[in-house]
Amino acid sequence: MPYLGLIIMILWVFCLIDVITADDSGVRHLPKMMWLLLVIFIPLAGSIVWLLVGRPIDGGIWGGAGSRQRSNSDFPEYDAKPGRAVATSPDADEEFLRQCRARAEEQRRAARNQKDSEDN
Repeated sequence: MPYLGLIIMILWVFCLIDVITADDSGVRHLPKMMWLLLVIFIPLAGSIVWLLVGRPIDGGIWGGAGSRQRSNSDFPEYDAKPGRAVATSPDADEEFLRQCRARAEEQRRAARNQKDSEDN
C-alpha cells in the first residue's frame, strides 16, 4: 500500500476542486463554505463525506445522468433557468407575441396622439 497517500491526495484534490466549482444552490446539507473548510481541514473524512452527502445531485461539473448542459448561446442569461417562465407550447408563444404586437401598436398610437397634440 505505498500509494495510499497518493490516492488520498488525488481524492482530496478532486473533492477540493469539486467543492469550489459546485453551484451554491445545488450543494446539500451545509453551506458551500462549510464544505470547503471541512474538505481542507479533514482531508480524507471530509472528502468522503462531501462525495456521499454534500455533492450536488446533478453530479457537479464532472457530469452525471442529470448534469446541466453548458450554454453555447452568446447570451446565456436568456437561457431557461429555474423560475423563469418558458412557453410550453407554440400556442402560448403565439399568444405572447400577439400581446406584444398589440402593446407596441398601442404605444405607437399614443406617441402619434401626443405628437399631434404638441403640433396643434
